[in-house]
Order: sequence, then C-alpha cells, then structure tokens
Amino acid sequence: MAVCTFFGHGDCPMSVEKTLLNTLEDLILAHDVNLFYVGNQGQFDACVRKILKKLGEKYSHIRYAVVLAYMPGQLMEYEDFSDTMLPEGIEKIHPRFAISWRNHWMLQKADYVVTYVTHTWGGAYRFASQARRKGKHVINIA
Repeated sequence: MAVCTFFGHGDCPMSVEKTLLNTLEDLILAHDVNLFYVGNQGQFDACVRKILKKLGEKYSHIRYAVVLAYMPGQLMEYEDFSDTMLPEGIEKIHPRFAISWRNHWMLQKADYVVTYVTHTWGGAYRFASQARRKGKHVINIA
C-alpha cells in the first residue's frame, strides 16, 4: 500500500484535470497507491478532491481524505464533511501555524507527492522542495 498527497498553487487552472486524472490512475494501477491525503485550500485542492471522488467510485479499493487544518466553523466551505478528517495533534497547534503543520503531517505520511507548481515561491513550492529533499516521488503536473 502506498500513500499520495498533494501540494499546488491556489490559482490552479481547471485545465489540469485531465493530466491530474491520468496521473492518479497511473499511481493507482501501476504503483499500488490506494490512500490519498489532500488539503482544502485553493483551486488545486478542490480539483484533486473532485477527481478523487470520481476515482473512488471507479476503484473501490482506494481511499482518500480531505485533511482539514481547522475545525469547521460557521463559515462552512463544504456542505458534506463525510470525506474530511482532522489529523491527530492539530488541536494543539496555534491557528497561525495550522496549515503548515497539516502539510508537514501529510508529507510525512506520503510516498508520492503530486504537485502543481509553476513558480519558486509560496507554500506549494516549499513543500514540493521538502518532498524532494525527503526522497519522496514528486510528480509536477504543471
């Protein structure tokens, strides 16, 4: 069993859907990836969630979770929280550091990291670089 996580810029174009779908199917079929962790900030994460939901219907053996950095509040970004989780320990983290802490948690669990990185600044670039330094298999679909 292998695990995959994702890091991408918040302004990812929806035109990456086909490439992302093909990449994820390859990971499932050729690399035995069956567990996926994705965040919930920005368009890239939304695109990943949408595709994982579809793939979960096609490949019943895979699982995925949208890993939240904060407890859901009154301003709900989702109507359905059935595919979300809070990583153990995040309740002790100051909100200012919660996204970074959550991203480190996902990176630690992952064997594969799929990214959408087009420039050398911001969180997506930083976590893609960390993934490479840690010897993770990094696939940039940009």
